[in-house]
Amino acid sequence: MQMRDVAERILLAQSLEEKLLLAPELGDGVSDDAPGQAVRAPDRPGRPDELRIVKKGVRAGFPGVNRLDDDRERGKMMHFLANHELLAAELMALVLLKFPDAPKEYRRGVYEAMREEQMHTRMYLRRMKDCGIAFGELPVNDYFWRLIAPMETPMDFVTRLNLTFEQANLDFSKHYAALFRQVGDTGTAAVLEKIYLDEIGHVGHGVRWFRKWKAEGETDWQAFKKSLTFPLAPAKAKGIAPFNAEGRRLAGFDEDFINHLEVCEQSRGRTPVVHWFNPNAESCVVAAAAGRTYAPNKVESALEHDLELLTLAWCRPDDVALVRDHPGNGHLARLQRAGIKLPEILEVGQLADRKLGGLRPWAWSPDASALLRQYAADVPDNRAWKWRPADPSGWLSKEVGVRLEKRLGLTDGSGVFCRDRDTALAAVRERMGAGDVLLKAAHACSGRGHKRLRAGGSEQEVRPWLQNALAAHGGVVVEPWLERVMDFSVLYEMKPGAEEGEAPFTAPPTQAGFIGMTRMENDDAGRFLGTRIYPKWAAGMDAEVAEFLFREAGVMQWYREKIPMELPGLLPGYVGPVGVDAMVFRRVDGSLGLRHVVELNVRMTMGRVAMELHKKTCPGREGSLRILRKNKLSADELSTLSSQDIDSTSVVINDPQTAREFIAVWTVIGA
Repeated sequence: MQMRDVAERILLAQSLEEKLLLAPELGDGVSDDAPGQAVRAPDRPGRPDELRIVKKGVRAGFPGVNRLDDDRERGKMMHFLANHELLAAELMALVLLKFPDAPKEYRRGVYEAMREEQMHTRMYLRRMKDCGIAFGELPVNDYFWRLIAPMETPMDFVTRLNLTFEQANLDFSKHYAALFRQVGDTGTAAVLEKIYLDEIGHVGHGVRWFRKWKAEGETDWQAFKKSLTFPLAPAKAKGIAPFNAEGRRLAGFDEDFINHLEVCEQSRGRTPVVHWFNPNAESCVVAAAAGRTYAPNKVESALEHDLELLTLAWCRPDDVALVRDHPGNGHLARLQRAGIKLPEILEVGQLADRKLGGLRPWAWSPDASALLRQYAADVPDNRAWKWRPADPSGWLSKEVGVRLEKRLGLTDGSGVFCRDRDTALAAVRERMGAGDVLLKAAHACSGRGHKRLRAGGSEQEVRPWLQNALAAHGGVVVEPWLERVMDFSVLYEMKPGAEEGEAPFTAPPTQAGFIGMTRMENDDAGRFLGTRIYPKWAAGMDAEVAEFLFREAGVMQWYREKIPMELPGLLPGYVGPVGVDAMVFRRVDGSLGLRHVVELNVRMTMGRVAMELHKKTCPGREGSLRILRKNKLSADELSTLSSQDIDSTSVVINDPQTAREFIAVWTVIGA
């Protein structure tokens, strides 16, 4: 009997009995002396009517351990897996028919694997029958066939089936074998254990030939990434189960490949949203206003590089985080062990020719708009998070907060925005008699770019600063210096008034959705140190402050009703995150006051970062995000942060060893 004859039967037979008639073992009368002419792949493999593969076939939701005793659920899972094993056998038969000139040793390995896939299908059918499910009772999908059958070379088959789908099964089969054994289903556990051992062999066969055929000088990982085309990607070589490094070692993968794959992620269906961290948006606006290209200084550059992994907070696992520098597999694996689900992480320049669900920079400043323009055509018109030109410079200015105060009729502790020296000096003189005066450059942020004039001082003290600030920023805010008691931030998401998905998307009126409230930690000069999140915002609040806010100031009415009503008119057409910084202060007479709007940030904020981390890691407990300066840490403190497990409650977001200036630490309090 020729190997070709067996392959034709398995690929083209119309009955399940013929397909699963076990192929003779090699050496038992099977020859490859007449492989014949290459055949073209049929549109579909031969199948009985009830097993014809279709695009909308059932894809199983794999049950957790608490549902494994449900026969129906187990049967559906076996049905799904049996189809995959049958497809694998059919695809291996196609390889033998499509590539008759492939090396004889390679073809022998494929034939042996094809025979084992027949056995796997038969084993699943027996277990499925015990669960009361008949093969063909549910529609079967054509996913494997659509992605693998168009292969043009044996290398395509090796990378698509052996190194992608069968490698993913190293995770799945081992994990579920243990779960079934845990609930006492030793029969199904034995099937999965057998398949796991065979899968190691199949993947190992693929690894050996992959190394023979890949380009000289490329690592396994480099060659694997390059060989896959969308929608296949390295992340699909991982099963929806715990990552099984040992199984991959047994299959022959090297540690470099295993380490890269462990932290590699990509969307498994939903079109990804692309996120970009550009924390120096205000400085970029200043540069653009001066007609020059933005060039970050040393501290700004460190901020961009050190903290760009903060995008992990608001990314979904199937999103894309664009980074300037890859953070390193070791650190990413550490984040995974801490429970942080990683998105797909790509360096700028690695994302191309992908359908995207949206673009979400930290802020729509000129740098983000320029960088993300190349992806504009990849986002459908009916998505709200499309590419757009840089937002008006005033939206990233202190001016927008002053405008919000005026719309709300607020005067207590409020400031005035000044575009020239004389107006600013007049505002300073007007406020000097009541105490200290604070001046803020229009595009300053995080407490930087401020100037305090003490009571009794002279306006001459601020003239040089004022001249420089006006020249660079085009405006300043002049306001009274307030004795801060508590800083907090209120977070919103501006959304289209119409449902996303309506076509065409024409920027309908927006609405401000309330996200939550955080407590900010600032130093005495108002510079940002960190953010604290409580399950209930008032938890742990000083009793005097809480009584003032909720009884006298009506805090929730302001931030849940009045301010959200004003934001759409103030920011017409804007879609994205917004943060209102506010402050409780103490008046000279000892009473408390509320500065409703200290600043309005039309961008992502550290408060929003902390809120998203809180949702993902500890929604029922207290959490704290701190931004530490590396040069302020002792050698022991830095060593502790750099250790593999600093404690069970803290996660170091960026790698302390490679950080230039800043280290972000998220801590769960009261765990």
